[in-house]
Amino acid sequence: MPYQYANSKLKIFSLNSNEPLAASIAKEMGVELGKSSVKHFSDGEIQISIEESIRGCDVFIVQSTSAPVNENLMELLIMVDAVKRASARTVNVVMPYYGYARQDRKARSREPITAKLVANLLETAGATRVVLLDLHAPQIQGFFDILIDHLVAVPLISDYFSAKGWNSEDIVVVSPDHGGVTRARKMAERLKAPIAIIDKRRPKPNVAEVMNIVGNVDGKICILIDDIIDTAGTITIGAEALIKSGAKEVYASCTHPVLSGPAIERIDNSVIKELVITDSIQLPVEKKIGKIHQLSVAKLLADAIVRIYENKSVSKLFD
Repeated sequence: MPYQYANSKLKIFSLNSNEPLAASIAKEMGVELGKSSVKHFSDGEIQISIEESIRGCDVFIVQSTSAPVNENLMELLIMVDAVKRASARTVNVVMPYYGYARQDRKARSREPITAKLVANLLETAGATRVVLLDLHAPQIQGFFDILIDHLVAVPLISDYFSAKGWNSEDIVVVSPDHGGVTRARKMAERLKAPIAIIDKRRPKPNVAEVMNIVGNVDGKICILIDDIIDTAGTITIGAEALIKSGAKEVYASCTHPVLSGPAIERIDNSVIKELVITDSIQLPVEKKIGKIHQLSVAKLLADAIVRIYENKSVSKLFD
């Protein structure tokens, strides 16, 4: 049964990046999306109008800062300011995908830390809480001095693969790099399977070269798990390396399907049997190829929003 908050002080608003997800969240909660409009002036400036009273309300704004990243981020900042000035009690930003998360440190001299800048902008605009899903680096939570709830999609993706009814002895969960080992181990624990690691080096951004595979994948069904798939170079090269090492089949999964540039073509032509993604980023129709299966994070986000509103534990969602 969906929650019923039609007459409460809880309001859900959607901006333009992922309206279908916001509508699904509202449906799960038994509420209608808040009335607002986003318009553009001829020079590209954004104007936002909130078309109902939100005085004293707990407002949740759903917006992924996916492509076009800067426009969606600016929409979000303007909306946060508008909600704050409309006398909302709390301004809660729900960001299923956090743009600029990969710029979380100074890798070279004179580089910015843009993930921190985005956190500063959200705080300055007036956000009182941010709800995030599978950050590229969990340490980004420390960039904020406001309340943070960090959700994970591993249980959702694990349940999908578990439903296939495979014998746990036939499965290996594979991390595409050393940085994703913790994520792979969490999935492996749920599937009661071992893990393997693809040891690779990256000569330059969006270019990956596989070195070798740590772990036994011979004759196994391999499940690659990552947080983001962007150009799909890492995941497709990794899948090919697994097959060459004796894997029987390769499945891939991620939370955030950025899928830019040659990604769709690479996946379509790869040895990957199925790519499982979530709807944290709205996928255009032309990218919905046969190999891709999309899971919805709407119920997870709706449950989190309700728990926040009712001052209940969010971590219980993952017990």
